[in-house]
Parts: sequence; C-alpha cells; structure tokens
Amino acid sequence: MVRRALIWLNARRLVVAILFVALFAMAVRAPVDTDTWWHLKAGQVTLERGQIIRSDPFSHTFYGSPWVAYSWLSEVILYWLFRTFSYAGLGVMIGVMVAAAFAFVTLQMEGDPFSRAFIIILAAATSAVVWIARPHLFSFLLTSVLAYILYLFKWRGVNRLWLLPPLFVLWVNLHAGYALGFMVLAAFVAGEVLNRLLALIAPTDDPVLGWRKIGLVVGLAVLSFLLLAIHPNTVRMWTYYVDTVRVGFLQDFIQEWQSPDFHPLYVQPFIWLLLGTLAAVGLSGRRVDGVDLALVGMFAYASFVARRNFGPFALVAAPVLSRHVAAALKRFGLSGWLSRKLARGRPIAGAINGALLALVIGLAVVKVWTPLNLDFNVQEQRKSLPVDAAAWILENRPEGEMFNPYNWGGYLMWALWPEYRVFVDGRTDMYGDAFLREHMRVQLGQPGFEDTLLAYDVNLIVTYPDDALSARLECAGGWAEVYRDGVAVIWVREGR
Repeated sequence: MVRRALIWLNARRLVVAILFVALFAMAVRAPVDTDTWWHLKAGQVTLERGQIIRSDPFSHTFYGSPWVAYSWLSEVILYWLFRTFSYAGLGVMIGVMVAAAFAFVTLQMEGDPFSRAFIIILAAATSAVVWIARPHLFSFLLTSVLAYILYLFKWRGVNRLWLLPPLFVLWVNLHAGYALGFMVLAAFVAGEVLNRLLALIAPTDDPVLGWRKIGLVVGLAVLSFLLLAIHPNTVRMWTYYVDTVRVGFLQDFIQEWQSPDFHPLYVQPFIWLLLGTLAAVGLSGRRVDGVDLALVGMFAYASFVARRNFGPFALVAAPVLSRHVAAALKRFGLSGWLSRKLARGRPIAGAINGALLALVIGLAVVKVWTPLNLDFNVQEQRKSLPVDAAAWILENRPEGEMFNPYNWGGYLMWALWPEYRVFVDGRTDMYGDAFLREHMRVQLGQPGFEDTLLAYDVNLIVTYPDDALSARLECAGGWAEVYRDGVAVIWVREGR
C-alpha cells in the first residue's frame, strides 16, 4: 500500500498538489476591503429579522428609501461565516473559492502539468486584485463554473447545459455579477457563429457546433435571463446591473471601476497574460478558435475599461493560452519533454515528492496563520479604519446626524448602527450619481459644503486628519475638534 502510494505521487501529481496548496495560501488574506463591512451588517440584519431588507435602515440621508438587496444570499453566508469562525471564516472562504475557481479552469486546459501550472500562476497573479471577502467573489467562482459547462459542451461533447438555468437563479441571488455570465454566453455564441462562417472557407480540426446546438445555447440563455426574476426584487434584476454601471461616480472616483494604472507592479500580470496569449497564438501555428477569440477580446476590453474585470479575464484567458502553448511546444518538438524527464514513478522519488509536499503544506499553514489571527486583523483595521474613533463615539454619544467619508461608510455602519446612521456608504446604486457627487463636494470642502451639512442636519463629522474638509471646518468656525488620532478626526457642531 505504501509502495503504491509512493509510486502514485510522481512529479506530475506533485506539481498539481503544490499548485493548489500555493493558490489557497496565496488567496487567504485579512478582510481589509471597506465594503466588506456593510455586506456583513446587511447579512446580520437579514438573519436577525428573518426577511430580506427592502428599504434602507442604515443611512439617515436615504432612510426608508427603497433598496435592492441584490446580494442578500452571499451577505447572509458572509455574516454566518464571520459570526461562526470570526476572521478565519472569511479568510478560508477566499482561499477555498479561489482554489475552486482555478480547479474548473484547470479542467479546461491542455498541455502537460508543468506548463499548465505556470499559466495558472500567471492567471492567479492577474486576478489577485479581486480576491476580497465580498459578494463579487461568488461571481468569480461561478464564471469559471459556467465556462467549464460550455467547455464540456463544445470540446468534450458532454451536454450539461441543463445546469444553466439553476446556475443563474443561484447567481442572481448571490451577486449582480451575473452579467459576467451573460457576457460569457454572448462570446460563446458569437464565437461559434464565427466558427461556422470560417468553416465554409477553411476547415479546422477544432470542434465546431452546428446551428441547432448554437440555438440550444441561445434558448437556454434566454430562459436563464427570464429566471433572474426568481429573486426578492423579481424583474428589477433584469436591468439592475445596468443601473449600477450608469453611476458615473464609480468611474470617476472608485479605483476598481476605473481603467487600470499599469505603473504598480501588482497590476502588470494582466499585461503579461494578455501579451503571452497573443504571442502563443502567433507561435502555435494553430488557428484560433472563434469562441477563444471572442472571450479573450471581450474580457480584455472590459479589463481596460475597469480593473475589476481582471478576474474574469484571467479565468477565460488561461485555457486559451494553454491550448496554444501546447500546440507551440508540439510544433517545436518540446511537447512533454519535461514530463518525461520528471514523471517516472519510483518509490524513492515518491518518498522525496511526499516530503516536499509535506514541506509545502507546512509553509502554507505558516503563511495563512497570520491573516486568520484575530489580533492581526484588529491591528490591520486600525491602520486604515476609524476603529478608535468609532469607539469614542459610542462611549461619548455626541448628538446629531453624522457625516463620513465614502470609504468609511461600510465600517461605521458595522461599528455604530443602529445607534448612529451613516451619511453614505458603498451602496452606490441606492444613493445615485447626483447625491454621491454632492457628498464628494462636501468631502473636498468645496463652496456650499456647509449648506449640504445643514440640509441633512449634520452635527457630527468623522473624517481624515488634515484633509480639505478638516481645514475648511477649522477656518469656517462653528465646529469643535473633539477627537483625533493618526487615522481619523471627529468634529462636532458648537452650541449643541
């Protein structure tokens, strides 16, 4: 038994095992994104009330206004994990979902395990910017699941398309990123139509779907779209994603919705993955499949428009790159060379591989221990969030409504509600473009900011130390600074 186990753990399997242990360890991280907190609070209220939130209870500016709790199911899951396992629950969730997403990607790839592992690492580095404990991580996973279902249908002749309608019903209740799924379907259909047209000119060895099968995908896509109404907000979900994208404030001020700045090194793997795919297509001598072309082109375009699309781009580009890398290696006589050298099944080699895997797992445990630790998470929060300022407010109970920066709204909602309601938070769809821009004018201390504060009866301001708003409050008079630390400053209106 031991001998067989040692022989089984050859270099090929070792590479796969190390790859996914490393992916999990890379993905586990502290939940530092500010929007995580309002999602947790929404999940908490949903669970405690036993019903979906339909109107805003969290802000004083839009209190009682209709609110589409589009991610209600994922918020409940996030809060349950946090309540049950604290920060470790959220950190492990990120690691498991990222590893699962790339498992579905790996199943779509061609070539030997070594080239596939290299491509997965590159794709992981590209998508790492979206590995956050927020509902959009569910869209990241479901995008890879959908791509795998379509891969089976096209490349393996296995029909699992009946999974599409229930997949989208689940997706729409988890996150509004279901639109990514329809982008994948649109690229698939457009690519197969292109394949049919090109087949009239020059045949290809790759599978090309007939018109009836293309029609089946279209029909199930339409059915899936109609079933998006199986949501607490029913048919509103048919257009909800478009409503969010139309908020111009997102593109102007929120980094993940903006076109990427490629100067930081951590953003550049996207360039490497895109250029690597183009180079492999050129070197492989294999005609690019229409679906592959449509998927890479569509999601590359989306990534240039908004950095948040790096994740789905990495998921769809990795299999395409693997197909052409495999063809290029075969073309130049290098296919399988490294595998043949390393993949011999000998007990002594298996023992060495087992020891190496155990070492990697041990290092992974050491790596993930820190971001799962309670004290580490609290320390990280204090570096960028008004943790102590919120504690001061709860202890001293200053009167009146509050003004806060956009990026702190989620945390202050988590820390202070229901005693205090926020001025604004990350629910941009509810606040709308006009209000968010009005808030930004106050945050920047622009002329008329005092009128806005009066209009919303603001008597308590939590903001950044020495920012434009603090400078204007100090000069304008009528406000007293009552608290300051390295992260936040609190002002209250004098005479209250």
